[in-house]
Amino acid sequence: MRRVSAVPILALAITCATAGAPAAAKDVIVHMRNQGAAGVMVFEPAFVKVMPGDTVRFLPTDPSHNAETIPTMLPAGVTTSKGQINKEFALTVSTPGLYGIECRPHYAMGMVALIQVGNGPSANLAAARAAKLPPFAARRMAPLLAMAK
Repeated sequence: MRRVSAVPILALAITCATAGAPAAAKDVIVHMRNQGAAGVMVFEPAFVKVMPGDTVRFLPTDPSHNAETIPTMLPAGVTTSKGQINKEFALTVSTPGLYGIECRPHYAMGMVALIQVGNGPSANLAAARAAKLPPFAARRMAPLLAMAK
């Protein structure tokens, strides 16, 4: 009688069990800061790339901030979302495209961020580039849009 090693059979069983499993959704942390590498009133990082099903968590590292979506910078069919001042805001994204984010109290000071969902090309890139933002917010958003696809 011939003995069969259990190691190859176990490895095959593990491979088969995990091969069709979907990738686990991930959480990405963005800090809301009074001062950061890009200056005052910033999200760090200001640009994140995630996949559908992932969650972006905006943490109020410093006081007096919130995070909310910019209505003119969302994929078609996505409704606006708004976090409260000094509270974590969790945005779980399901639709591919670009999501503009602002801190309402500091929007005019340029406190904006951009989330790219999916690998692109983003269907709403042209609309996001055409969105009217306050001057300083527009200056900060321009390089973020340049990173997006």
